[in-house]
Amino acid sequence: TAGAGGGGRDDRGRVSAGGGAKGKGKKKASAAAAAAGGGPRAGPPRGARGRRRPCVPHRAGRAERAMGADEATPHAVRAGEVANGSNGDAGDAHAAKRQKVSGCEAEEKVLCPSKVNANLRTMQYAMRGELYLKAQAMEEANREVMYLNLGNPQALGQKPFTFNRQVLSLALGGDAVLGHERVGELFPPDVIARAKELLKETAGGSVGSYTDSRGIGLVRRDVADYIDARDGTATSHPACTEQIFLTDGASTGVGMMLTAAIRGRGDGILVPVPQYPLYSALVELHGGTFLGYELDEDAGWGFNLELLEGVVAKARERGVTPRAMVFINPGNPTGQCLSHEMLEQLIRFAKREHLVLMADEVYQSNVWVDTKKFISTRKVLLGMEEGIRDSVEVISFHTVSKGLQGECGLRGGYLELLNFHPDTMAMVYKMASVTLCANVPGQLAVSLMVKPPQPGDASYELYERESTELRESLRRRAMRLAGAFRGLEGMTCNDAEGALYIFPQLHLPPRAIAAANGAGRQPDLFYCLELLEETGMCVVPGSGFGQKNNTYHMRATILPPEDRLQEVIDKFVNFHVKFMERYS
Repeated sequence: TAGAGGGGRDDRGRVSAGGGAKGKGKKKASAAAAAAGGGPRAGPPRGARGRRRPCVPHRAGRAERAMGADEATPHAVRAGEVANGSNGDAGDAHAAKRQKVSGCEAEEKVLCPSKVNANLRTMQYAMRGELYLKAQAMEEANREVMYLNLGNPQALGQKPFTFNRQVLSLALGGDAVLGHERVGELFPPDVIARAKELLKETAGGSVGSYTDSRGIGLVRRDVADYIDARDGTATSHPACTEQIFLTDGASTGVGMMLTAAIRGRGDGILVPVPQYPLYSALVELHGGTFLGYELDEDAGWGFNLELLEGVVAKARERGVTPRAMVFINPGNPTGQCLSHEMLEQLIRFAKREHLVLMADEVYQSNVWVDTKKFISTRKVLLGMEEGIRDSVEVISFHTVSKGLQGECGLRGGYLELLNFHPDTMAMVYKMASVTLCANVPGQLAVSLMVKPPQPGDASYELYERESTELRESLRRRAMRLAGAFRGLEGMTCNDAEGALYIFPQLHLPPRAIAAANGAGRQPDLFYCLELLEETGMCVVPGSGFGQKNNTYHMRATILPPEDRLQEVIDKFVNFHVKFMERYS
C-alpha cells in the first residue's frame, strides 16, 4: 500500500487505502506549431508527418518564446520568416484578433501569459525551439525535412522488433484476437503465451484497466530479474520490486524525483554541461536552481572533480543547497561511456557532499566501441564498502524509447530507488498514485525490452537476427558520421562511444560569428538555421545544451537510414564547405 494519504492500486488494479481520482480528465490536442506559405498542400511531401494546417494563422515568434528557446537563442522566429503564407484578408483579421487576445487587453483571459505560473514562463526547452518551428514551416511549404534533432528512431525508418509488435498486438486485441480460431496459425506459440501471461496480470485481463500505481507486478519482476542479470547481483543484492516504479518514459520518472527533491529556489540540482535540456527545463519548472558543471571535451567529455567541487562550494556560498547530481551514461549529447573508476569517484563525491545521484542510463544498450562497455551505477555502488553501498541514494532511469527498442511513442520506462528511506518511497508511491498508473501498453513494452525471447523459443532466432543487424547498423552509422565530421576543416569530433548522437565542435570563421551576432543569434544556431534552409536537415545547436564559453557545437542523431547515410553525409559536407568559404 501507499504511504500516508497516498492510496494507490494493487497489482490487479484495485484501489488501496487512500484511493485516488477516477482519472476522467480530458486531454486536449495542442495546435500545430507553425504555418508557412505555399497554399494548400497538394500531397504530403516525402518525410512529412501528415499534420493539418492550423485553423488560425500561427505567430511563430510568440509560440517559440512560449515553448522556451534556449537562453542563448533569445530571438524568436519572426512572423515574416516562417508564417508569410497566402492567408488573405481573413487570415489578417484572425491574426489581428489573436494579437488582441494574446495581449490580454482588459484582462479578458484568466490564463493571460503574464499570469501563467512564473516557472513555466521562464522554463526553456531547446529541442523544439526556433529550428523545429522553421522545419515544420518548411514541411507545410512542401519541402522535405529530415529530423535529426531527436533520438526518434522509428520516425527515421527504424523497424520495431517483430516479437514485440506481435505480443503487443495480441495484448491490445485481447480476446477479440487471442480467441480467434486461426490465431495459432498466424502467431508463434511463444508470442501467444507471452501475451496471455501479461494479460493475466491485468485487471479483467485487459490493457484498458488501471494497474498498481507502481506498475504491473509481473513487469516489475521482469525488470528486477533484468537488473540482477545485468549487474550479477541476483545472489548478493537482488533487486526489489518494491523499489521499482514503471513510468511513462524516463522523462516522467525524472520529473517525479525532481518533485521530491526540490523544495524551492534554495535547492540546487547539479547537471552536466552539455546537458539534455529536459533537466534544465524541469529544474526551472519545479522552482529549483540549475547548477551546471562543465564536462571536459579534451578528455573525451570526462568529469573534472575539482570543477565539480568548485560548483558545489560556490552554490553554498550563495545560499543554495545542492540536493542531487545528474549524470548521463552513456552521455547525451556527448556520447561518452563512464568507466568503473569514474563512477566510483562520483559515488564517493555524492557521499562526501551529501547528494542524491540521478543516473540517466537510457542509452545503456547503445555502446559502439569495443574498448568501452556500459557499467551501471548500481553495480559499482553495491561493490563498494559498507557505509557507502548502504547509504548513498541512487535513482536509475531506463526507457523503451532508446536502446535498440526505439519505441518512443509507447512511453514506457522505469526507475529504481536504492538506499531510500521507506517513508520517502511511500511518498513516491503516493505521487505515482495521483496519475493512477503509467500507460499499460508502455508497461508491457518495458517487459518486452527486459525479457526478450530466450534460446529455444520459437521467436528467438528472428529476434536475435533483427537485434544483431540493428546494433551493427547503428555502430556503422555512428563510426561513419563521426569520421566524416572529423575529416572536415573547421570541425572536430570525439569518438561516438555510445548513445544515438554525434556532437562535433564547430570552429566558425570570425565573419560567420559577426553575421550571427548581427542577426541576433548564437553562432551555432545561425549555422544550423542555414544548414536547415539549404539541406532540409534539422539538428540542434550546442547552445541548446549549454557549452563552454566561446565554443560552438551541433548535435545530430546517428539514426538516418543506412541506405541514405551517404546522402546525409554528402549534404553535410557540401554545406559545410560552402559555409566556410562564404564566411572565410
